[in-house]
Amino acid sequence: MINQLFTFSSTIERLRQGPLNEHLDAYATAVADQGYTHDSIRQQIVVIADFSRWLKQKHIAVRALDTDVVDRFLRLRRRQQRVRRGDPKALSRLLTMLRQIGAVKHQPPVAGTAHSRIVGEFQRYLLQERGLSPLTLLNYVPVVEQFLAERFRNKAPNFAMLRATHVTGFVMRHAHQLSPVRAGLMVTALRSFFRYLRHSGAIASDLAGCVPTVPKWSLSALPRFLPAAMVERMLKCCDRKTSVGRRNHAILLLLARLGVRAGEVVGLNLDDIDWSTGQITIRGKGGKSAQLPLASDVGAALATYLRDDRPRSATRSVFLRHRAPLVGLGNSSTISSLVRRALKHAGVESAHTGAHVLRHSLATSMLRQGGSLDEIGELLRHQSPNTTTIYAKVDVTALHTLAMPWPGGGR
Repeated sequence: MINQLFTFSSTIERLRQGPLNEHLDAYATAVADQGYTHDSIRQQIVVIADFSRWLKQKHIAVRALDTDVVDRFLRLRRRQQRVRRGDPKALSRLLTMLRQIGAVKHQPPVAGTAHSRIVGEFQRYLLQERGLSPLTLLNYVPVVEQFLAERFRNKAPNFAMLRATHVTGFVMRHAHQLSPVRAGLMVTALRSFFRYLRHSGAIASDLAGCVPTVPKWSLSALPRFLPAAMVERMLKCCDRKTSVGRRNHAILLLLARLGVRAGEVVGLNLDDIDWSTGQITIRGKGGKSAQLPLASDVGAALATYLRDDRPRSATRSVFLRHRAPLVGLGNSSTISSLVRRALKHAGVESAHTGAHVLRHSLATSMLRQGGSLDEIGELLRHQSPNTTTIYAKVDVTALHTLAMPWPGGGR
């Protein structure tokens, strides 16, 4: 492939110097499969060729390559002011490829701090023994890391010294800075961590019972939603003249028509769409899955994106980045940012702009069109009917008929 990227034989000959010569074509083919342009691949090959010649000068064999050798080369390039933005990533990709094919020894993992080891063991406990989803870990881990950092600083944790006052003090310092929902997640994460410590024998007392409860009365807040007209306005204003715009339109329709969560969009797989039955499998919280019917506009948008706009890639994720590397979208925050931009582009002003607002909006719209709470709960895949009852509060007309007359006044 190198011969296709570089025109002059003298340039190709210069690039072929050094111990990495035999791996250049394989690298170029690999990054081409990931969707990098020819200009980008040429730049990557040039820095790898320079690295290869440097290895030859230093008498460093390919087998001896590791991150330290790469860092030495990059430090030299920085002193010479010859480092381009993509050079470190290109060399990192090269090292990964060489390890995968066995040309370079796998580096043993760097021994982490005592804190990171404990957090890693806690994560394995949540995934393997508790069966929680990776998305849950995103909420739990930062809380535990912060608690360990504040309580033990840079020292190895001595959990036998923990007391109830340490736990309550942490919660009191931080709860008032958080929303009720985030504060609730914080105390839930702490309880889970202290149960893990007792399960592993690190503590003898039940510190989970010492974690104070953050007041949050059931149904104390209205669901965050947009009027149906604003949701339609957002969908109508979505730019469908570009590949990215058509991808985003399909994502917005999934959120708005089926009430799919942001993380579920990220995790959607090509095998989850059954075109013969017109159904889509959504893999939700706790590893549970459900099949939902594909609305006609959602199905049409998905079909258009998959047929005309989805980049060619070996990954099975439905929605991909449109720039190299051509992999699935990063995480839930990517989807929420997409919704935020779409609302802004449509001129829709709302205090709540994340992906979840479209899920709430769908439920509210269904209720106002006569849908029952059971139907809403089934579509949103709520595990408990109590989760759905919050939407009863937005049905003002129905609630008005239940209002008791005020003594001495009109009903």
